[in-house]
Amino acid sequence: MTTVLMVLFTVGYSAIALEHFLRVNKAVSALLTGVFCWTIFILASNQPHLVNEELTKHVGDFSGILFFLLGAMTIVELINAHNGFDIITNFVNVKSKRSLLWISTFITFFLSAALDNLTTTIVMISIISKFALSKEERLLFIGMVVIAANAGGAWTPIGDVTSTMLWIGGRVTSLGIIKELFIPSIVSALIPLIIVSFMIKGKLGTPEQNQNGKAGQKIWERNVVFILGIGSLLFIPIFKSVTHLPPFMGVLFGLGILWLFTEILHAEKEDDERHRYSVTQALRNIDMGSVLFFLGILTCIAALDSAGILNWLATSLNHSLKSPLLIDFAIGILSAIVDNVPLVAGTMGMYSLQNYAVDDIFWTFLSYCAGTGGSILIIGSAAGVAAMGLARINFIWYLKKISLPAFLGYAGGAAAFIVFRLLLN
Repeated sequence: MTTVLMVLFTVGYSAIALEHFLRVNKAVSALLTGVFCWTIFILASNQPHLVNEELTKHVGDFSGILFFLLGAMTIVELINAHNGFDIITNFVNVKSKRSLLWISTFITFFLSAALDNLTTTIVMISIISKFALSKEERLLFIGMVVIAANAGGAWTPIGDVTSTMLWIGGRVTSLGIIKELFIPSIVSALIPLIIVSFMIKGKLGTPEQNQNGKAGQKIWERNVVFILGIGSLLFIPIFKSVTHLPPFMGVLFGLGILWLFTEILHAEKEDDERHRYSVTQALRNIDMGSVLFFLGILTCIAALDSAGILNWLATSLNHSLKSPLLIDFAIGILSAIVDNVPLVAGTMGMYSLQNYAVDDIFWTFLSYCAGTGGSILIIGSAAGVAAMGLARINFIWYLKKISLPAFLGYAGGAAAFIVFRLLLN
């Protein structure tokens, strides 16, 4: 069964990678692979009820991610409908495309640290779409957004799910992870940024303005919706810390507040105009194919996790590589192909605080590697998967243009971590 599942996953993964060549939407490949993996798993099992329980448990886990994605995308669409992102495009008054690339990368890096890499990617894709860029340039910008979002999320305990796991599990402290990973994380973003900068040249044209409902729109309405929308996204980690509820509850709370405000704001307007600003219209504008692609990918990974394949991979790495730092580095590379969460969970299960103390180099380096290694392939992180769906980034294009700079950044950040740690000691 294990061999069949791995072959099936490889075939499905290849179909996603070759989407442009096969002319089959990647969401189709992801959904079918996910269903087939679970079908093989349950047919090969002599305890189907346990497999169903596993599937139900995983559905509970990744449905939270899907609801989070839907809520965040709806908030972004509402801001977009009110032309809220024009505030940023008007504020970023630069003429050089290269300057814009640096500014957008640093905004992504620090916003991801305060928010999370998935939401930050959704927001930044909407902002970048406002600038007059060619298709190739826009994809390069979004490729850097993926790298910067993952790098920015790695150096705080709330920026990436794996760093949050290590933080909640008592392996790292907030101060420890920030102090030790800020420099490596920024290096991992700077190296690819410098490389990609040479691919971008020329002057910016006039930013594209959203003409939907432009006539008669009041500036204060646009500003308030923008502030309330971005504020609701930034409030998510605070909501999680105070209530201990999962992040999707925070994004639903923010969406509910913004929805209520916009309903009151446009209550006296004509039906057609009110409809343009409604959540119903925002939901129609969301690319549901991206959500289904996300669902398919998560379903595939869940099947491999429940079958014990990911835990076997983590165990094999730990047995094959004797050096703790090599284990962490390999997990980062592997997380570009499969989900980093079960890999980190498997490693946490194999090593306790008796093996490595709180804030030990093993745990902090694991947080860096698992957080940034996924940038090497577009499908290796939540930010990448979101960008692949929302921005129509082709797997092969990303592999040719972004994967090498991302790997060099990953390796450079790892080297910076080791040098920085040696200097501290």
